[in-house]
Amino acid sequence: MPAALWQPRSDDRRLRLRVRGVVQGVGFRPFAFGLASRLDLSGFVRNDSEGVLIEVQGAHADAFVSELRRAPPPLSRIAAIEVSEMPVAERGSFAIEESRPGRARTRIGADVSVCEDCLNEMFDPRTRFYKYPLVTCVHCGPRYTLTRALPYDRAQTSMAPFPMCAACARDYADPANRRFHAEPIACRECGPRLNVEIAEIADCLRGGGVVAMKGLGGFHLMCDARNDAAVAELRRRKAREAKPFAVMVANLASAERLASFGAEERDWLQKRERPIVVARAKGGLARNVAPNLRDIGLMLAYTPLHWLTLHALAGEPVGPEWRNAALDIALVATSANVGGEPLVADDEDARRRLGPIADLIVTHGRAIVVRADDSVVRVVDGAPAFLRRARGFVPEPIDLGEDGPSILAFGADLKNTITLTRGREAFVSQHIGDLDDRETLRFRAETVRHLSDILAIEPEFSACDLHPDFQSTRAALEGGLPCAQVQHHVAHIAAVAAEHGLRGPVLGVALDGQGHGDDGAPWGGELIYYDAPAWRRVGSLEPLALPGGDRAAREPWRMGVALLQRLGRLGEVERLFAEAPQASRLAKAMENGVSFSRTTSAGRLFDAFAAISGLYREQRYEGQAAMEFEALALDVDASTDWKIVDGRLDLAPAAETILRDRLFGAEASECFHSALISGLVAWIAESAKALDVRRIALGGGCMMNALLCAGLARGLRARGLESYFARVVPANDGGLSLGQAAFALAQIRAGFLHEET
Repeated sequence: MPAALWQPRSDDRRLRLRVRGVVQGVGFRPFAFGLASRLDLSGFVRNDSEGVLIEVQGAHADAFVSELRRAPPPLSRIAAIEVSEMPVAERGSFAIEESRPGRARTRIGADVSVCEDCLNEMFDPRTRFYKYPLVTCVHCGPRYTLTRALPYDRAQTSMAPFPMCAACARDYADPANRRFHAEPIACRECGPRLNVEIAEIADCLRGGGVVAMKGLGGFHLMCDARNDAAVAELRRRKAREAKPFAVMVANLASAERLASFGAEERDWLQKRERPIVVARAKGGLARNVAPNLRDIGLMLAYTPLHWLTLHALAGEPVGPEWRNAALDIALVATSANVGGEPLVADDEDARRRLGPIADLIVTHGRAIVVRADDSVVRVVDGAPAFLRRARGFVPEPIDLGEDGPSILAFGADLKNTITLTRGREAFVSQHIGDLDDRETLRFRAETVRHLSDILAIEPEFSACDLHPDFQSTRAALEGGLPCAQVQHHVAHIAAVAAEHGLRGPVLGVALDGQGHGDDGAPWGGELIYYDAPAWRRVGSLEPLALPGGDRAAREPWRMGVALLQRLGRLGEVERLFAEAPQASRLAKAMENGVSFSRTTSAGRLFDAFAAISGLYREQRYEGQAAMEFEALALDVDASTDWKIVDGRLDLAPAAETILRDRLFGAEASECFHSALISGLVAWIAESAKALDVRRIALGGGCMMNALLCAGLARGLRARGLESYFARVVPANDGGLSLGQAAFALAQIRAGFLHEET
């Protein structure tokens, strides 16, 4: 219409909406198109470097904003909607415009499980997606693990090498279709294909074989979880002697045959992110799936390939009902790696590294851009807490409450993660692993590059641990950025304070294996007054000798001997540790005055009590003694088997009770846990009163002990104290990088860390 003839309608308004958060790759553009069409609005929507930009014009522009706030796309996570009035323009249609590149200020969503609509199509022989193992739509499937850069468009993903067929192109361009602008769209005609048939996978699993199967963030090693011989053979090949395996089943009904779930556990098991959920086992699995533990880690199938495999194992039932039925099928689904190496994600790497382990390797042409293990969740004190945070939850940020310069925090050498901050957002990476081999170091470098690129972050500062021999510390100090070295246990407390938005003084309780203290000693059971960036140590566990240094963490009998020395009962070493001949030699050395460094580590205290209780001589994975010791205890009670002397909590009375009464197994575990919980509550309360602090932040790897956390929470509430546990990142070293970043930002704000440093 000529400009001279065009006149705006009296009820027209034009609004510009800047939408920030997880708004790309979640169906935002088709959602906006559909909503604008229903409200008879003109305008446009497009992805750009800051998120999504929308302009709407018409009589119902305000209704568009209201509906967007009320019911956004299900997978989106809106951080902000900024609305501004624009001049009314000539009306046209509503369009999805081309994405605009630029320095990213938005973020990509995490991977999610396949949706019901896609499953319905995959099992419907009338559709072109029938039995297609990579079916996806705008509401489901991979995001983070296949995206190389933002804005989120097909050309920026690992689906770029696969041109859409005519049918997929029509769906992609059709505003009424569920795959409208679904970037990973593909079908049997145009998409990646499996290298083997589904029937071959099912035959291998039925026959007791091991299958390496490509997932969203890497490969799984899978076998029949009910077959003792198959699980034992997988353990032998993977060199994983005792650490528990996760188990995959089809649905909640199948899971409830194997474990007991509370409401929180049931909810998390069915979340779209599909984490592994730790719950109380009922039985029905091979005896060595989770040896000597009462809990089992279960997850539901989350990729189309998982579902096709289960369908074949179930005899290819017809109709949708089977997908919710209790099936007698359970598969071990453990990370595909060997002896602590990082997760395998590359096809060629899979053939090289998994060939000696798997009887069958199942792959396809859709590349995994960045690997991500399955996330693991356990309910602690009635709410979920991460044991491992990775697929499905990364890169969801944690709000730090205030803007600041960008920090790259390097974490610790065990259970490593890195954290990048941008403004007020902290992006904690997926679980990387233990930095003790070149493959894991390469994985860390890959993770830093990918997270930096996808978020367009150029760090201005770095942060790391205080330990001079950590590889992560050396990497940070050699990186050329001004660096904050943060004491290990302070970082644990800072992480809890950061995720809960705690400002001002808190009393921190850090219980873990050990970390480098500011006096050079190995700490691990600490009370810390924390008011960032100020902190001070106000108490600790009573120190024990640490014979053998790091070997003590692998050989708990060493800590058992140290505890006997503390009690003046070295004469009982031969009775308790007859199977460890070195124990007698160590006892003689101690009697002859040989001294060792001393540690306040709560983790080593667990090891010591497990050892004198007859549980453990040697650990085959980190934390094994403590986990199995916890599993023995059915309940805890009030106890007076502890004492506090000069601000130090001493559990020697509990050890005396165990030795005097010859307690073993469950009785010894309950005696120890009762004394530990009662003693900690009294110790914390005494210090909190002296410091006039009511908020208690509890961190460190020992806070993954559900029995301990529940007892502490009850006891502290009874004393009128507020307890805060790690929830959105792990309490162990997997959350340490968040605490380092938060503490470094506090130092920068206080002027303690400068760019010219």
